Amino acid sequence: MRAVPERDGDRDGRDGDRWRRPGLGAGAESPPPRKSAVPGLGVFTAPEASRANALHAGAWWLWALGLAVAASRTTNPLLLGLIVGVAGYVVAARRTDAPWARSYGAFVKLGLFVVFLRVVFSLLLGSPIPGTHALFTLPEVPLPDWAEGVRIGGRVTAEQLVFAVYDGAKLAALLICVGAANALANPARLLKSLPGALYEAGVAVVVAMTFAPNMVADVVRLRTARRLRGRPTGGVRAVLQIGLPVLEGALERSIAVAASMDARGYGRTARVPASVRRMTNVLTLGGLLGVCAGSYGLLAAEGARYGLPLLGAGLLAAMAGLRLGGRRTVRTRYRPDLWGARAWLVSGSGVAVAVLMIWANAYAPDALHPGVVPLEAPELPLWPAASVLAGLLPAFVAPVPKENA
Repeated sequence: MRAVPERDGDRDGRDGDRWRRPGLGAGAESPPPRKSAVPGLGVFTAPEASRANALHAGAWWLWALGLAVAASRTTNPLLLGLIVGVAGYVVAARRTDAPWARSYGAFVKLGLFVVFLRVVFSLLLGSPIPGTHALFTLPEVPLPDWAEGVRIGGRVTAEQLVFAVYDGAKLAALLICVGAANALANPARLLKSLPGALYEAGVAVVVAMTFAPNMVADVVRLRTARRLRGRPTGGVRAVLQIGLPVLEGALERSIAVAASMDARGYGRTARVPASVRRMTNVLTLGGLLGVCAGSYGLLAAEGARYGLPLLGAGLLAAMAGLRLGGRRTVRTRYRPDLWGARAWLVSGSGVAVAVLMIWANAYAPDALHPGVVPLEAPELPLWPAASVLAGLLPAFVAPVPKENA
């Protein structure tokens, strides 16, 4: 609602203009911004989102990846459901009406489909999990001798199905966490924050990330239009009639994106000395090798002593290579996003969830991985569940979108 200046009609006219909103009466002033009830804790009070205080897109991705790492460390369906619930609550509280924000529901449906597909494969192809609780028996297809160890059909046990559900739920939770990052992080603002050496690869990734949300938005728009016209929105015929306009719109957007990228000089690079190019390649390649060797050392049982130093050295070398590689780019950043205190809180909450869940594997491995043979009901461990709840912090500190304020 646009503010309109109006003279207040004082005697000397020196009080200046007061601002009023249409419909609030003359002289009515805009409400002041919300302040923290506790002095000194303003950072913990979520303000209304604006261009000046927009949260860094990388913070949302670090938060979501932290939840994804936590989901990868457990097969307990109760903990996985809690992780999905935390991600869904934050998305519901902080997502906007942008096209990419509507893709979260599609990722949830994709996760459910993954669980269903994992169970179907377990029914048809069997499982190496032994079981004693037989449910039913499917017709078994005879296979040749060279396919020993592989079967199609046969006996289906409860242990087999429970293991398939646990395994599929873990993958579904990973997909939903990635969907939460897609729904909360602005892809264009994320591209602005990438190093110059990764700009071209980042553009390709951002275009690929925005394709699925825009396609989902097109499908919703076309289904709504068909419903308003009294046409069916389900069935094979309706899907075929909706699919052609969606593909046509995707092709038109691709051509428009390619034309705009060419007009903005995409792919043009500056000239740098050959020595700088060689040093960039050596640092980047050596840094990536150091990161791989350090990660392997951390995961190995006897390589923890050299894994962390190698990982740190590899990260430093890779960052130096990316910094040198950025000299080839000729683009400039307009109003770059700042990494403020709220970005540290959001990203730190995701990292904390990942670290605490990794630590929980050391003191409560049985609770994080409930047994299947013998079959037992999963329990919700107290401290791992409390560590997952730390991921709710962005719902209270991240700026509130205007439509949710």
